[in-house]
Amino acid sequence: MFDLRQLQVLSEVARTGTYTAAAEALGYSQPAISYQMRTLERTVGAALVTRSGRGVRLTEVGQTLARHAETVLAALRTAADEVSTLTSTGGGQVRLAAMQSGCVALVPAALGSLRRTHPELEAVVTQTECPVSHQLVLAGEVDLAMMCDLEIGQREGQRDGRSVLPDPRLLRLPLLSDRRCVLLPADHPLAAAPTVELADLAGERWVLESGRARFLAACQQAGFTPRVAATSDDQLTIHCLVANRIGVAIMNELGVGAHIDPRVVARPLRNWPDRRIFALLWPDMAKVAPVAALLQSLRATADEYTRRSVGRVGAR
Repeated sequence: MFDLRQLQVLSEVARTGTYTAAAEALGYSQPAISYQMRTLERTVGAALVTRSGRGVRLTEVGQTLARHAETVLAALRTAADEVSTLTSTGGGQVRLAAMQSGCVALVPAALGSLRRTHPELEAVVTQTECPVSHQLVLAGEVDLAMMCDLEIGQREGQRDGRSVLPDPRLLRLPLLSDRRCVLLPADHPLAAAPTVELADLAGERWVLESGRARFLAACQQAGFTPRVAATSDDQLTIHCLVANRIGVAIMNELGVGAHIDPRVVARPLRNWPDRRIFALLWPDMAKVAPVAALLQSLRATADEYTRRSVGRVGAR
């Protein structure tokens, strides 16, 4: 039988990559971390880590045990949250991580609905990129995350140019599909078109996000290199730059409706895969009452958004 404290130490070593960082995160001394790891290795009967530069790297046995340790620790956190909810006088707390476009389009409406149906619940929201949200869910620092499809996502689904693979340990609940759109000045020649082809915009100046590798590759396939007039990761700034004719831009549909400016129109980009939006959480967390309530509100809000978006930005 494994000691839970030792499993927690292993999980933190796996997350941080050094005994020093694990000790700081857990409030232990470094010798205490070393002792716990040596004791766990004796219990397992095999080495769990090897030295790698200034840090450590998990062996295959260590990786396997760390993976199960995360599952066990997450289950214990879920149990603690559920018991706390049942025994508290209030309604408990639910912690959500969400990407930027979700925070401006869906999350506020979902939380507003939750406030009306469950006024006793406290919701805490963290806006962050999808890879970070994934790690927060794994570590139990948030109860669920609202994320985009990790295989085809743009900046919100990537970090340092690398996609995050789907995690079979976690529950993925679909919310909606999201299109990629082009933002144009309202009097642009293509403003009245139902959809826009990327090649039709070859001569334009562009306002682009910093995460643009996939877009640049698509432009190359379309036969041109875009002229970049401005770079911004803030959606309001992008809208304002397009409104003032600094350039045209691309944006996921969730971000389009957050800022209404009559000087800007959005048209769906043809031949670009839809982005799938979903909630990500440990399976047991779906049984915790505050989490279940927020999930229900997110789903209802997503369904309403999809119903209203038909015909709002081009034709579906």
